[in-house]
Amino acid sequence: MTKRLLTCAVLGNFTTRSLNPALPITPAEIADDCLAAAEEGASIVHIHVRDPQTELPSMEVPLYAEVVSRIRDVREDLIINLTTGNGGRFHPTDGNPVLPGPRTNLLPPDDRVRHIQEIKPDVATLDLNTMVFGGEVVINPPSSVRRMGELILAAGSRPEIELFDSGDIALLKALQKEGSLPEAPLCSIVMGVPYGFAPGPETVLYARGLLPPGAKWTAFGTGRYAFPMLAQSLLAGGHARIGLEDAVRLDAETLAPSNAAMVAKARRMMEDLGHPPATPEEARALLDL
Repeated sequence: MTKRLLTCAVLGNFTTRSLNPALPITPAEIADDCLAAAEEGASIVHIHVRDPQTELPSMEVPLYAEVVSRIRDVREDLIINLTTGNGGRFHPTDGNPVLPGPRTNLLPPDDRVRHIQEIKPDVATLDLNTMVFGGEVVINPPSSVRRMGELILAAGSRPEIELFDSGDIALLKALQKEGSLPEAPLCSIVMGVPYGFAPGPETVLYARGLLPPGAKWTAFGTGRYAFPMLAQSLLAGGHARIGLEDAVRLDAETLAPSNAAMVAKARRMMEDLGHPPATPEEARALLDL
């Protein structure tokens, strides 16, 4: 049996407690969910943070630092993956798309990775997508991606390249060619965001075939595609990701009671398919951390 990575994406930017009351919000809740997911088999935890009062996505470094500190007080081995996805959104104003609307959060690339520079996590995500995303436009120009990648690497963190469509893979290869991103990258193939990769086995195989040589990759789907695409990723040679960032149900009839419950189901699927989750120590060796 070949072991695979299992990542728990614990909350993200879009899931709300109205969709699932089990969503963690405070740093203590997020850390507890990460630790519970690790007990069920996750070797990596992918972390966003929220403002505890408003429950809205936050980029405050102290919130990230508290989550990481709480995890490290209990588990030194667990691989911590922090997002850098915030700070790339432009919300066009109705009637005048040149003006930024209230949901715009565009920031310079240095500000988007400030928490990475200070906390120095094991892994940091790096989005390559420029696309319509919900009611906004996500803007990740090559210059910003190049700068963020440089700062992530300088912090000693490994970039996880987030790929939402085939053009993102072309950008990855272009940045590799100029030496801005490393060879044999760690990649996530994101499926289910409207106007990006559509979830399905054909997409997984197509995207896998475009990846640079030596890439380590995970394909994952959102919503009702989360668990089917987890299986498809494993069958195609990839790794696994699940959590309340990507979906809120265990199945069509059952709201997920926790991130840990989603990881437990994923672990059983992985074991049944002959690819049980790697331990954090094994995952560190696999990722050369």
